[in-house]
Amino acid sequence: MKTILSEQQLSLTVKRLAHQILENHLQLAGTVIIGLQPRGIFLSDRIVNELKTIIAPELIHYGKLDITFYRDDVRKSLHIANKTDIPFSIENRKVVLIDDVLYTGRTIRAALDALLAFGRPSHVSLCVLIDRRFSRELPIQPDYTGKVIDTFISQKVKVCWKEKDDREQVILLDS
Repeated sequence: MKTILSEQQLSLTVKRLAHQILENHLQLAGTVIIGLQPRGIFLSDRIVNELKTIIAPELIHYGKLDITFYRDDVRKSLHIANKTDIPFSIENRKVVLIDDVLYTGRTIRAALDALLAFGRPSHVSLCVLIDRRFSRELPIQPDYTGKVIDTFISQKVKVCWKEKDDREQVILLDS
């Protein structure tokens, strides 16, 4: 086991990502933030909370998207659906998708398919905490990245959150 981000580094990374999003989407005008269920919402909740300390909370349009039934592996294994909560239209809006780890790109492909059920965005960007760049199966790249790491296929990245794991850190596990 190797620590990729400590609790302090994780907190600083979340602040940086929030500032980068705001830098490219001034006052979030015409922009919505969508966290991907289940694990991406821990990161998106933190980014949104950080944004609320910088700009007026009413300027932030935040939703959560479940992609369970858009996954291409849904028939291979059992997945438990989560709640989708997008109380606004994304039609002609800029969307910032947020997930914890970008690995093969299949989750993001499913998220793009699922988004279309809520309208056609004018632009979609991707924010991830960890980019496992050499593992991609699809041509998907993040616009905002907390940390880029090189891993073997046999390794696993685990993002630990206080609400779920009683600690905050990102670790690399060898199988």
